[in-house]
Amino acid sequence: MLRITDQANVWQSCFSGLHAFLLHSFITAACVIFLAVLASGRSTAAERRIFIGTYTGNDSVSRGIYTCLFDDDTGRLSSPVLAAEAVSPSFLAIHPNGQWLFAVNEISEGEGRGNGAVSAFRMSENGQLTLINQQPSLGGAPCHCDIDATGKYLLIANYVGGNVVVYPIGDDGSLHPASSNIQHVGSSVNAQRQEAAHAHSINLSADNQFAYAADLGTDRIQVYRFDAGRGLLSASTPSSVSVQAGGGPRHFDIHPNGRFAYSNNELTAMVSVFHRDPEYGGLTLGQDISTLPDGADVRKSTAECLVHPSGKFVYVSNRGHDSIAIFRVNPQDGKLSIVAVTSTGGREPRNFFIDPSGKWLLAENQNSDSVIVFTINPESGAITPTTNRIEVGRPVCIRMVPESTNPE
Repeated sequence: MLRITDQANVWQSCFSGLHAFLLHSFITAACVIFLAVLASGRSTAAERRIFIGTYTGNDSVSRGIYTCLFDDDTGRLSSPVLAAEAVSPSFLAIHPNGQWLFAVNEISEGEGRGNGAVSAFRMSENGQLTLINQQPSLGGAPCHCDIDATGKYLLIANYVGGNVVVYPIGDDGSLHPASSNIQHVGSSVNAQRQEAAHAHSINLSADNQFAYAADLGTDRIQVYRFDAGRGLLSASTPSSVSVQAGGGPRHFDIHPNGRFAYSNNELTAMVSVFHRDPEYGGLTLGQDISTLPDGADVRKSTAECLVHPSGKFVYVSNRGHDSIAIFRVNPQDGKLSIVAVTSTGGREPRNFFIDPSGKWLLAENQNSDSVIVFTINPESGAITPTTNRIEVGRPVCIRMVPESTNPE
């Protein structure tokens, strides 16, 4: 018969063995799951999937749209992989359901207004894209796109065509023939760049009531009422606001409070500040401020203009200066004051991306084939480069899958 102490030793031995077995099983299962996540390319809790639009062509190392994972905790980017082959899918838009991605194919060859296209893709959990269908862009060099708040319409701007177009989105993610096509007319003082209308972007207001199209060729921001029931654009009242002659407005962003808006002028390296009427959509020019340091003798060519999610700062990229200008927003009137102008660590920065948390800025350097991650100081808005960077051929645009639909 076993003594009590012997029985205790036996039970202790049994429990120790069971504990070791369970611990080993847990570690093994965790490793299997971790390796499976790595193998599938799916994101973990802190990771967000991003897609990168590029320029392709004979002189480019890019083949289309690329994807990778972004770690919101560390700022790390995984190695990019080709998500879909496509011809110059420069600007992208991701549907709110996280299942479809749309791209403008920035082509301008052909007679008349060119043969640009717009493509719809279905997104898999590992980021691979499958073409659903295409529609003609009804103009040349489509260069920007946006999805309305209902998720039923894609809006695009054609640079060479000088027009803006609306496409209904089907229940399967396919693009239907255009429901609205508005032609801009006019010119301005720069004979080389402003000989005709050149629509360069189109952005919807948060309430989905208005669409704003920055036209580089006419020096105007066109203001449209948007009918989300029928997918139609119609001129608002007033129908536009002018910037300084020769400015060349390119991109546009609305402050989170809806009362201020901003546009970068490509040709003069200035950013224009507007007061916005939230009820009627009208814009009133309130300030112009340079995006370059005093005395900078460089090519003036801004590319992107974004408001920080907090509404405290505005950022504008300078291609000739290879930098991003940071401005502080006056909360009373929306006017800007310069904080810093910081190098992007590469050549020809285009669009850049600010993650929803406001902690990170991802800058694409088109002519040095790089995407570099910067931290954002929440107090000053200043940006600081990190060692997190990836190589992508001729990157133009970054878009992130909505968090609620990100694969886990």
